[in-house]
Amino acid sequence: MSPEPAYQPPHVDWGLRARELDAAGFSVLPALLSVDECAALRDSYEAPARFRSRVVMARHGFGRGEYQYFSYPLPPLLQALRSALYPPLAAIANRWSEQLRRDTRYPPEHAAYLARCHEAGQLRPTPLLLRYGPHDYNCLHQDLYGPHVFPLQLTVLLSKPGEEFEGGEFVLTAGDADERRAEVVPLAQGDAVVFAVNERPVPGRRGMRRAVTRHGVSVVRSGRRFTVGLIFHDAP
Repeated sequence: MSPEPAYQPPHVDWGLRARELDAAGFSVLPALLSVDECAALRDSYEAPARFRSRVVMARHGFGRGEYQYFSYPLPPLLQALRSALYPPLAAIANRWSEQLRRDTRYPPEHAAYLARCHEAGQLRPTPLLLRYGPHDYNCLHQDLYGPHVFPLQLTVLLSKPGEEFEGGEFVLTAGDADERRAEVVPLAQGDAVVFAVNERPVPGRRGMRRAVTRHGVSVVRSGRRFTVGLIFHDAP
């Protein structure tokens, strides 16, 4: 495996982000990508050699719109982001695992976690580029893929809301039998939302309990909306 790129994203207050993730199951990282970085990723959608597969959502009951999974090697920016963002997220993931009385622990470096995935046969990269047009949407879902699931992921908005598209809000649900709620997360171009992939710990009457999370995208009313999804586990 090639050395991981030396890259540092814009400054992130991980103490604040951890508190927000604990409280709500998501946190916004403002301006994670620049306008130029957003444009470069968005333009890559028309370069099929960069991708391993394309999915038309309506064919599978996932919603409307389409997305493509990047192939290895990933674009340098996504590879660098995956490597740089994983360590602070792994610290949160390990704390959550302890609170939920799970045995799983996550190594401090992403390369070590990917090695664990690959040893289990999860070899295919999961970062993806999504494209929505008018009347497209994404049903509530979870990006689980295989037995090895890293409990946090990111979505980055690559298009400019209000100018390049209308509607298409990021939607997240969380809760269990005791609590149900939905969140609409406003994002500007280049913002990332970090959120729980599957479940997170929340205080209950008898200690910590599980809150299950699903995410999706509301109907795009006009224009075209692009996002990139950054998932830290690979797929079988």
